Amino acid sequence: MYKRSITLSAGNLSIDATLNESDMAEQIWNSLPLSGTANIWGDEIYFGIPVSTIEHPEASDLVSSGDIAFWPPGNAFCIFFGRTPASTDDQPRAASAVNVFGHINGDEKLFRGVRAGTDISIVVKG
Repeated sequence: MYKRSITLSAGNLSIDATLNESDMAEQIWNSLPLSGTANIWGDEIYFGIPVSTIEHPEASDLVSSGDIAFWPPGNAFCIFFGRTPASTDDQPRAASAVNVFGHINGDEKLFRGVRAGTDISIVVKG
C-alpha cells in the first residue's frame, strides 16, 4: 500500500501529513527535507521551496481544510486550514490553482497559532 508520511514543524507545533499518489507528491518526497519561513494569507501558510513544476490538469483553486499543496506561480508549499482572502464561503481558496499532494493528519486548525516569520521544516516522518 502506498503511504508516505511527512512531519511538518513550525515553532512548537509538529504535525504529520500523508502524501497522495500524485506526481507532485513524488516530486515533494524526492525534495525532502524542506524548510522555509512562514508567510500567512488568511488561514493559509505558504513558503517558497526549491521545487518547480507546472500547474497539473487536476489543479484547482478550491481546496479542503487540511490540504497541503504546491502553488506553481510562487514555487510555494501551501498548508490550508481555513478561509483565505479569496474565499467566498468557509472553504479555503488558493490565490490561483494549486497542485494538492497530501493532507494533514489531525487538527490542521492548530496552524492558526503559527505567526509570519516562523521557521518551518518538512521531513520524512520517522
